[in-house]
Amino acid sequence: MATSVGTGILRRVANFAVFNGKGGLYRVATPSLYEERKQCMSTGGRDIVQHMPPPACYGGRHTVTLIPGDGIGPELMLHLREVFRHAHVPVDFEEHSLCGETNKDSEEVEGAIMAVKRNGVALKGNIHTDLENLKHVAAKSMNVQLRVGLDVFANVIRCKSIPGVKTRHEDIDIAIIRENTEGEYSSLEHENVDGVVESLKIITEKRSMRIAEYAFNYAIKHGRKKVTAIHKANIMKLGDGLFLNSCRAVAARYPEIEFNDLIVDNCCMQLVSKPQQFDVMVMPNLYGNIIGNIGCGLVGGPGIVPGQNVGEDYAIFETATRNTGKTIAGRNLANPTATLLAGALLLDHLGLDSYAKAIRRATIRTLTEERIHTPDLGGQASTSDVVQHVISLVDKTQLTSQ
Repeated sequence: MATSVGTGILRRVANFAVFNGKGGLYRVATPSLYEERKQCMSTGGRDIVQHMPPPACYGGRHTVTLIPGDGIGPELMLHLREVFRHAHVPVDFEEHSLCGETNKDSEEVEGAIMAVKRNGVALKGNIHTDLENLKHVAAKSMNVQLRVGLDVFANVIRCKSIPGVKTRHEDIDIAIIRENTEGEYSSLEHENVDGVVESLKIITEKRSMRIAEYAFNYAIKHGRKKVTAIHKANIMKLGDGLFLNSCRAVAARYPEIEFNDLIVDNCCMQLVSKPQQFDVMVMPNLYGNIIGNIGCGLVGGPGIVPGQNVGEDYAIFETATRNTGKTIAGRNLANPTATLLAGALLLDHLGLDSYAKAIRRATIRTLTEERIHTPDLGGQASTSDVVQHVISLVDKTQLTSQ
């Protein structure tokens, strides 16, 4: 048994090592690099925070937690697994079924959280949030429980124009970075008297500084030139004012990155009129939900944009918009592009670069060169049509590389 695996604070589920129940080593935990670099950041250091690497890989294969979700999620995950099999991706899935419509057992959510802590990464479909029993005491949705329970604090989506997908605007390439763990999503609501509800919005300096730091580090890592903070500090002077001041404090340490800020309502107008002006955007939780959906709509809709939720220790990959697609579930109409590209992001994270590149290229080429489009993009192709064409391109890529 391992007695030591480095220094620092271990943030994984086990102190040093996790065993697979058969006497064999399943994964060795490693220290949180965030903790090791926290002093550098607090003193104005410029070091880019590197998130904890994926779990150790034994036998050449990675284990990924799979949460199919509701609506079109399960069928799209089956298609993704089919593409992975054809591409010979060295990944095994540990599936956890969380259904927001029929299963509200908190133990199931805890089981999924523990699985992600064990494996380090997850691929997730959207989970239904009940809107029928709105008089019940406020409780976090399963989606929020996962994000908060794993402290995946940064939701990152890249809204980029894709040739072959017709939209009103062209040449869009925006990285939208959303604080994922507080704000209006704190689920702190109560009814003092009948007809009067107080809903608390929580903004903290620590988490505002953390997401701002992430945004500027992202800009440097990806060669971006500008970061825009989105807020409503003209009205919410304390809460959004704290967020804005935190962003300004971090921006002062990055003079080579242009920084500006916009009030959220003006930002929405600017987005739909001249989206090319934006580069990296950082914002609190609720605004990120709204602006992220606008960004996806600008480049072709929810079916083509992937997203990722990143923390110091764990990462969850999913589609950028959190809609279950219930109305088209089981009809072979869903656009699989966002799910396949989320899978490619997962492979990037695991260091499986060649597999990620092959699947990403095949998926984008299917959209751009072959123009095989599902109904959401104005085409007549089925989900299966798109997936089979992606597989054929992946097969060709592998043949030419041998």
